Amino acid sequence: MHPGARLKEVRSKLGITTREFAAFSKAIADAEGNEEFLISDTWLTQIENEENALPSIYKLFTLASVYGLSYGDVLALYGVDTKKVKKYHAELPIAKTHLAQYDSAEAPESLEVPVRFDAGLNLSQTNLLTHMIESWGRVPLEFIQHFDLRHRLYGFIGLKDYTLYPLIRPGSFVEIDPSVKKPSEGVARSEFDRAIYFVDLRNGYACSWCDLVEGKLVLLAHPLSPVKTRIFAFSQEAEIIGQVTAVAMRMVLSLTQSGEDISKPPS
Repeated sequence: MHPGARLKEVRSKLGITTREFAAFSKAIADAEGNEEFLISDTWLTQIENEENALPSIYKLFTLASVYGLSYGDVLALYGVDTKKVKKYHAELPIAKTHLAQYDSAEAPESLEVPVRFDAGLNLSQTNLLTHMIESWGRVPLEFIQHFDLRHRLYGFIGLKDYTLYPLIRPGSFVEIDPSVKKPSEGVARSEFDRAIYFVDLRNGYACSWCDLVEGKLVLLAHPLSPVKTRIFAFSQEAEIIGQVTAVAMRMVLSLTQSGEDISKPPS
């Protein structure tokens, strides 16, 4: 059905006549002090029956109000998906730093996220998010709408893991592309362009720069980090889970907590 026919179906289910709708729309127009919100019974009939009839933004508001639909739902009938607004904005190469605007008036979509973590979890150690979670639940969480839970893994950098500090701080979450299983070759222009990997160490995990040298996987720490370089037999003692593609981290974090020794890698 075209958009108007679907709107007619909604009206019929509510048992509202075209004249009653016109009266409701007049009340809305009067309340708003703008005749653009008014939809006469003749105009409503035209909207419902003509495929090319396109209501104005004001009349779409009236349709949503009378039918109890969200503005986004009515726009969707006309092929406008408001849920893509933030997606397209996030993908555009906008040069200037700016605040991300989120509309709290509309309830965000629910998303399956962790609602209970393993009680025996040691947050000092770096780990995969899936291994830390005891149960999942559906929670409306707008700010993680760009998580790709089907094609990406997510890791937690242990609170005592300073391998790439200060580039990646303890307590950070990282997004991992599991399709990358070997270190890339070539020279990076800077530390920010150098590929970072999430590594399975059999008895734990690490997040670091990596080099593959004569069958050995070399885990390189940041030059400012107190953690030393570690070397493992590739595949036997350590293997790359994937390349880190995004990082979410706190900017304010004390280098030491309670006088702990951070000169050693997390055990």
